[in-house]
Amino acid sequence: MATAPPSTYSAVTLNINGEKHTLTVDHRTTLLDALRERLDMTGTKKGCDQGQCGACTVLVDKRRTVSCLQLAVAAEGREITTIEGVAEGDQLHAVQQAFLDLDGYQCGYCTPGQICSAVAVIEEHAAGWPSAVTDDVRPEAGPPPLTPDEIRERMSGNLCRCGAYVSIVQAVARAAEADAAARAEQGTEHEGAAA
Repeated sequence: MATAPPSTYSAVTLNINGEKHTLTVDHRTTLLDALRERLDMTGTKKGCDQGQCGACTVLVDKRRTVSCLQLAVAAEGREITTIEGVAEGDQLHAVQQAFLDLDGYQCGYCTPGQICSAVAVIEEHAAGWPSAVTDDVRPEAGPPPLTPDEIRERMSGNLCRCGAYVSIVQAVARAAEADAAARAEQGTEHEGAAA
């Protein structure tokens, strides 16, 4: 007696923006398609569908991921943050506010992916991760200055067909300054509590 072939579908639970969503997906379903087509989270955009433009960038365990190349079944059990989850309630993330203040968008199509990437870039930089243009890559050198060249290199996986790159670089720089100030303030609070 022949046995039935294994199913190509699985039930997965995705933790998206702090909320769990259980759905049955074909094993070949990308995280992008699960977000947009199954969960109606359309903030994440489908651009090239080949992992080259960055429009579909989301954060998976706080690291940027092009969701068009990430299988939904492989994202189970991981913390997924989409553009809808970057802000805290009505309080915009510093990157979102900087994009608004400095016109870091034009048509807006690439903006969700740009913002998710920028959030990760700022974290990576603060952690001391070097880029391809970092002069001194030794860990003891600490984070390099976040120059426009550093920002451009770190954001190079996200394309903007409108050409808003100058404003995007300025927005990332401003948000990084706000993040550094917030980190310094938290450090001062921790030092005061320890005293």
